[in-house]
Amino acid sequence: MAKIIDGKAVSAKVKEQVRREAEVLKQQSIEIGLAVVIVGNNSASRVYVNNKKKACEEVGFNSYEYALPEETTEAELLELVEKLNNDDKVNGILVQLPLPKQINENAIINAIRPEKDVDAFHPENVGHIMIGDFSFLPCTPAGVMELIAETGVDVCGKNCVVIGRSNIVGKPMAMLLLHKNGTVTICHSRTKNLAEICSNADILVAAVGKAGFVTPDMVKEGAVVIDVGMNRNAEGKLCGDVDYAACFDKAGYITPVPGGVGPMTIAMLMRNTLTAAKIKNNITE
Repeated sequence: MAKIIDGKAVSAKVKEQVRREAEVLKQQSIEIGLAVVIVGNNSASRVYVNNKKKACEEVGFNSYEYALPEETTEAELLELVEKLNNDDKVNGILVQLPLPKQINENAIINAIRPEKDVDAFHPENVGHIMIGDFSFLPCTPAGVMELIAETGVDVCGKNCVVIGRSNIVGKPMAMLLLHKNGTVTICHSRTKNLAEICSNADILVAAVGKAGFVTPDMVKEGAVVIDVGMNRNAEGKLCGDVDYAACFDKAGYITPVPGGVGPMTIAMLMRNTLTAAKIKNNITE
């Protein structure tokens, strides 16, 4: 029977550590600020933005929200990003994705200064992650690594399988596991013998965006199963990419949805913003 990896508990630990460090900086008259930009009225995006604001309050950061109308042009958004790039009160800039169709997401990501790119999506930061010389890590993969560490399972030498190859989760996730000396396979929609490959994984990370995609035949006995998915099932209930109930007895460790990876993503965003403030103020410890 699996042990549940409690993302809420682990994220609370990370946020408490960030809060303590932010308090020390505040005593040195260093305030930390995160600017969050939301364009349009996507309800899921609004929930995420509200959660980020709440997390800022918890750790003692200043939170600056910029809510722009759906019809905002790319030029207008670029102008705002440039203003935030030059604002000394802002240590981190996060533009909530997805953006309306008239705006090129890559153009916006590339416009954020790498040292304020707390999502770690800018090509310069992605390159640093590739070579293992990074200041920031993408929040979700970094959160997954914290959850794996919480189990006490050492990644070194383990068979690690990542299902999904997105720039936001799949690819950086594979790199982080590789940096910890895991033997990594990335699976995707064109992968042959998917179930067989997954069933040999000591650590299985599912990030495909399909409800209940991972079934027990894809899970090795005693494996660490991390579910990055956030979907709605036929009844409209929140669920992950893993058939949680069916895989529970086979896995050694498993993350629930909700309450697994989700809280970690925001906790790691707080950590990245703290790191950005330290870099700006030449604090190296």
